[in-house]
Amino acid sequence: MSLAKVIEVIGDGETIEKAIQNALSEASKTIHSIKSIYVENIQALVENQKVTHYRVNAKITFVLD
Repeated sequence: MSLAKVIEVIGDGETIEKAIQNALSEASKTIHSIKSIYVENIQALVENQKVTHYRVNAKITFVLD
């Protein structure tokens, strides 16, 4: 039987995909055996009537050793 843990992180980037990848990349620096990432919320930051940046709230699931 394996035991999994879920953490909540925030990632940002110039696109939604980059924000997700940045969140995953940062988490994987200290967490191993990541199995999934669930994007719970997406936020777009606006300046001068244009979207300039995205933020995602995500839950990352990983298996404990």
